[in-house]
Amino acid sequence: MVTGDDVSSDVSSDESGDAQYLSFTLGDEDYGVDILRVREIKGWEVVRTLPDMPDSIKGVLDLRGVIVPIIDLRTRFNVENVEYTPTTVTIVLTVKVGEKEQVMGVVVDSVSDVLDIAVRDLKPAPNLGRRVNTRFIKGMVTFGERIVVLLDVDKLMDPEELGLIESLV
Repeated sequence: MVTGDDVSSDVSSDESGDAQYLSFTLGDEDYGVDILRVREIKGWEVVRTLPDMPDSIKGVLDLRGVIVPIIDLRTRFNVENVEYTPTTVTIVLTVKVGEKEQVMGVVVDSVSDVLDIAVRDLKPAPNLGRRVNTRFIKGMVTFGERIVVLLDVDKLMDPEELGLIESLV
């Protein structure tokens, strides 16, 4: 478990209510995470696999002495798997679990840019019924023809739901 005195608060908005999100892609879809939850972005590197892990967990990575679980978001979102390319990256995030913080990584197709988003431009996730789960979605925002789904990192990376064993987090 990593607790970070150097980790910023999860409140990413400034005094005007605007916030910044790191956007990334999975296939043709755009997503974003709170920029203050991003610790670093790493090019894809092979991780240490562990036996009997859920499919979405690729393995673990030693990040300067900290063992970090790595989750493939394509698998997590039931998106078709593809070969990793030179643009495939791991976004290392700080996740709140109860009163503690831990570091976890997500594998994505590519990182796009940092988006400045006004709170007034956020739209709630549509109600798609009980069959479509929107619990990971913090909101959505439109940039021209592009719709970016903003993710709630804490819900997305909940260790219990991911099936992570306590010793990894």
